[in-house]
Amino acid sequence: MSSVLEIIPLGGIGEFGMNCMAVRYEDEMLILDAGMGFPEETAYGVDVCIPNFDFLEEYRDHITAIVLTHGHEDHLGALPYILKKFNVPVYCSHFTAGLAESKLEEHELTNDVLLHRVEPRDVVDIGVFTVEFIRVSHSLVDCFSLAIKTPVGTIIHTGDYKVDETPVIGEPIDLRSFRRYGQEGVLALLSDSTNATVPGRTPSERAVIPAFEEIFAEAGGRIIVAAFASSIHRLQIVIDIAQQFNRKVCVLGRSMQKNVEISDRLGYLDIHDGLLVSLNEAKQMRDNQIVFLVTGSQGEARAALSQMATQSYKGLMIDEGDTVVLSARIIPGNERLISRMIGMIYKRGANIIEEKRRLVHVSGHASQEDIRIMTEAVRPKFVVPIHGEYRMLFRHKEFVKNHLGYAEENIVLIENGDVLELDGERAAVVGKREIGRTFIDDTGFEEIESETIRQRRQLAYEGMITLVVTINAETGELQSPPEIVTRGVRGFDSTNGSLKDAQRVVTAAIAGASRQTLADESLLKEHVRVELKRFIQKLTGARPVIMPVVVQV
Repeated sequence: MSSVLEIIPLGGIGEFGMNCMAVRYEDEMLILDAGMGFPEETAYGVDVCIPNFDFLEEYRDHITAIVLTHGHEDHLGALPYILKKFNVPVYCSHFTAGLAESKLEEHELTNDVLLHRVEPRDVVDIGVFTVEFIRVSHSLVDCFSLAIKTPVGTIIHTGDYKVDETPVIGEPIDLRSFRRYGQEGVLALLSDSTNATVPGRTPSERAVIPAFEEIFAEAGGRIIVAAFASSIHRLQIVIDIAQQFNRKVCVLGRSMQKNVEISDRLGYLDIHDGLLVSLNEAKQMRDNQIVFLVTGSQGEARAALSQMATQSYKGLMIDEGDTVVLSARIIPGNERLISRMIGMIYKRGANIIEEKRRLVHVSGHASQEDIRIMTEAVRPKFVVPIHGEYRMLFRHKEFVKNHLGYAEENIVLIENGDVLELDGERAAVVGKREIGRTFIDDTGFEEIESETIRQRRQLAYEGMITLVVTINAETGELQSPPEIVTRGVRGFDSTNGSLKDAQRVVTAAIAGASRQTLADESLLKEHVRVELKRFIQKLTGARPVIMPVVVQV
């Protein structure tokens, strides 16, 4: 067995979401993050996907632990699904553990999982790997970069980060630890690329405070703030300014309520007694006494904000005089949903404020100058851009090459499934593993096979044909003409004679079938399906789903 380090991304490279990476040395493997993603196009009844973990089956006995950088869904959301397959310990921060526990309870996994809570600068030995947890700033609290000492050298996985020296909650990014590793020598830096196309520095979380203070000062009616439920810094800012302007806060939406409860219980949010009120209490208050913190910044149909804009959310609707603040970025792919929701809010007579109009949102990811600060602190031998679409990975590479003097061969672009091999001297992609994605149904519990999604897509684009043939069980002869019912098949109906032609094709197929085919119902179904499929494809070019039914009398 060759003594090299393998890095294999299962998701999160060349896409948003599904961040998950395997790090393997000989017969030991760490899994870094286990995120879910959101299909770019509607996947026919499915809006969540996770990496396909079947690839890991061959390493079942090698997986020693799962290490989480932070609690965002695109890093944590797939945790229950991977733990159902591989019962291994999980290492994460206290806040991430709080979110993980809530998720695992829903999947009835809590008793089976060993959650290790770690503090910043904790060092943990996991087999041949030694992992130090380094505090970083992000839009969430209690986030880590991972410094992983391996037998071939140290790698640093940044997770999601920005260089924020004045976070609203907690300590700033621990650049001193990054510089310490830089002085000791770092083999590879696996670094967040989400904002690699953005020049300058990413603003501090505190940068949104002036805009929110202006909005609260100007608003005479109700204020409705839609944010990511995980943006704990932002929630604290809204809570603090509500207190300042003598408004009570009502939290709406399941994920928002859950995150506020967890953050409050673990001491990450500072909420004055009596500041939070229930929905029934909020309805009794004057408009200028209340602010609603709600889910639905991405236009999700079932979230609180969309329902308030289009119908009633538990008796509450957006109305004239309301001020709606969209305090979140648009996740690529959600533009149409958000645009439609904004239109509905305007129709209801409310004023809407989003990041293009006021500074009500700042990113949690490193822009180019943050990338410079991180890379110069760590001084790695190799830079490996991760987290982001391919154009972002490429721009990360260009920035590091053109502005930080890295040679082309020392910046490695990888994709999902690539096997990146490091031996201390070289870094090279030596292979490719087939890693698909698994879709999750809208209950959030059941996995849906890719074949099911393929069939749904085929039904949507090509339609369906039901074919019923009734044959004599003794002779195998047709008892009556084949019945053909079409749904959504182009160029194929009773008006142009194609239906009768199709019946003749099926009749001829049965007449020409062998005795063995006629005697076996499954063989006969497949035989008539294939003949009808060929006819329709030749006639119209369509490839509908054909459902044959054989009735024997």
